Amino acid sequence: MSNQPRVVKVLAALLISMTTGAVMLMALGDNPPSKPLFCLSAYYRLDSVDHALRCRIDSSRSHWSSIDIAFSGTKGGNIQRLATVRGLTNPADLDCHFLVGNGVGAGDGEIQTTENWLSQCRIRPAAAWRGDEQTIRICLVGNGVSSLPTDYQLKRLEMLLESLCRKFDISPEAVHLPRDVQ
Repeated sequence: MSNQPRVVKVLAALLISMTTGAVMLMALGDNPPSKPLFCLSAYYRLDSVDHALRCRIDSSRSHWSSIDIAFSGTKGGNIQRLATVRGLTNPADLDCHFLVGNGVGAGDGEIQTTENWLSQCRIRPAAAWRGDEQTIRICLVGNGVSSLPTDYQLKRLEMLLESLCRKFDISPEAVHLPRDVQ
């Protein structure tokens, strides 16, 4: 065995790493990590942001000038459920262009495109929204208090914002976030 010193070094490194891992687990005791771990494979199962940006009508860069994000005020949901909760008979009447799910009713980080975006319809400003008729409206499922945004939601929201800002030449100053998401 000409590589016997190498085998000894590898076994020593293995023993040290296993001992270190065991000591760390014993130190944690019965306290698991506070946040769930990020799972990359689940993240890649989501549709691409470019797929969500598709629409039936082409729009110019000047069609949209700002982006406003607001919470749905619910603990979960999707386009259909949000329309029902708000007393709408048709989901096309929702006052947003995109909905980003939180894993309750829609996939965690799933970007759902509303009929308003597909048709490039402008939405009249309401009390809960900022901006004007040239504002892209994104609904983040959750209420911002007991139902905070998930890691997937925030990552997907960031990707959606980057794509929209790039496509429509919207400055970062024209993006209005809820106070809880900075």
